[in-house]
Amino acid sequence: MSFNKIILVGNLGRDPELKYTPQGTAVCKFSVATSERRKNASGEQEEVTTWFRVSAWGRQAELANEYLTKGRQVYVEGRLRSEEYTDREGKPRTSLEVNATDIQFIGQRGDQSTQPTGSEERKPAGAKAAGQALGSTKSSVNIEDEDIPF
Repeated sequence: MSFNKIILVGNLGRDPELKYTPQGTAVCKFSVATSERRKNASGEQEEVTTWFRVSAWGRQAELANEYLTKGRQVYVEGRLRSEEYTDREGKPRTSLEVNATDIQFIGQRGDQSTQPTGSEERKPAGAKAAGQALGSTKSSVNIEDEDIPF
């Protein structure tokens, strides 16, 4: 048996992009940055940022597109995979891809704060029901990579 689950709390690096598969399933893509402070070789504190590309599906994708904006803090749960590609300069690169199974909004709509809200998590107006709808996406939708329009 194996298990693949990642939990991220970070900030959106760009506004979400919503598209639909030929079968009509919503797909929302956005990037999330996480940061940590650590000491470098010379003993100085530095901030290290890691970027993740996130894909959400179905109703969760539509809600993410509606409520999330660049800079907004978000909680994402999902499955992680590593994608290798060659950049425009011909250098090999690796991208961290997350297929979201749960997304929760942190902070208020328009709040660009990077500070965690802890137990005082707030959702945008009207998102109480949306937050419930954003829960786990354990549906029987089977989507292959070739179904993704981008």
